[in-house]
Amino acid sequence: MCFGPNSRPPVAPMEGAAIDARRLVLEAADGDRVAAFEARAGEQPSRAAVLVLPDVRGLVAYYEELALRFAEAGCDALVIDYFGRSAGSERDRGDSFDFRSHVEQTTWDGLRADVSAAATHLASAADRARRLFSVGFCFGGRLSFLCATLREPAFAGVVGFYGVVAGPGRAGMPAPLDEARAGRIAAPVLGLFGGADEAIPGESVDAFGAALDAAGVEHELVSYPGAPHSFFDRKADEHADASADAWRRVLSFIERHTTVRAAPTG
Repeated sequence: MCFGPNSRPPVAPMEGAAIDARRLVLEAADGDRVAAFEARAGEQPSRAAVLVLPDVRGLVAYYEELALRFAEAGCDALVIDYFGRSAGSERDRGDSFDFRSHVEQTTWDGLRADVSAAATHLASAADRARRLFSVGFCFGGRLSFLCATLREPAFAGVVGFYGVVAGPGRAGMPAPLDEARAGRIAAPVLGLFGGADEAIPGESVDAFGAALDAAGVEHELVSYPGAPHSFFDRKADEHADASADAWRRVLSFIERHTTVRAAPTG
């Protein structure tokens, strides 16, 4: 798995931030009930909405806390679970929950349906004029890269933390590298990788970058020397600098692609 049960995002809470948070259940087009956690930013409508895609454990406390940190930073955020079809939509499953057997029952069609339901929910808030982003980790990192292939609703940008970009993937997910080569990735990409992550060779990251270049897709792929898989963890003090830089890059990426430039005149 990516993180231990007591791990938390390496982002400090913001003093005095006004946010609203709730648990809810969404319904996908195929009838799946998708457990979710939503955090909304303050009283002012957020210009950005972030779909948080967890690692293979699904909706756990780490990602609920991360959604709160996004809301404190001014971005509405929604985290989804993956296991409604096999385990039901109950959120609190306990430490003994066998997530491994359930992640093996996920499918690419099911994941797309759940992502679509979540993205539609984020995009449909009448009081919030905002652009959509995805931020995913490991299993969710690969899924986040693939959000750039979806068209309705479209994503303004996608972020993947240590998402495997090449080769076969769980749930029958396509390889983001292959999707880039095929020209199906249509949104800016930010990829954040550990330079010491044995599951994601530097050669595959380089090939992903070359494919995105060839496809004309704006992208930034960052590898942190010596950082392992799952470096973005409050307990990983030795990688605090990489975590801080990664968080700064995520917020900068969202801000850069949220700002609407005025159309030229004359």
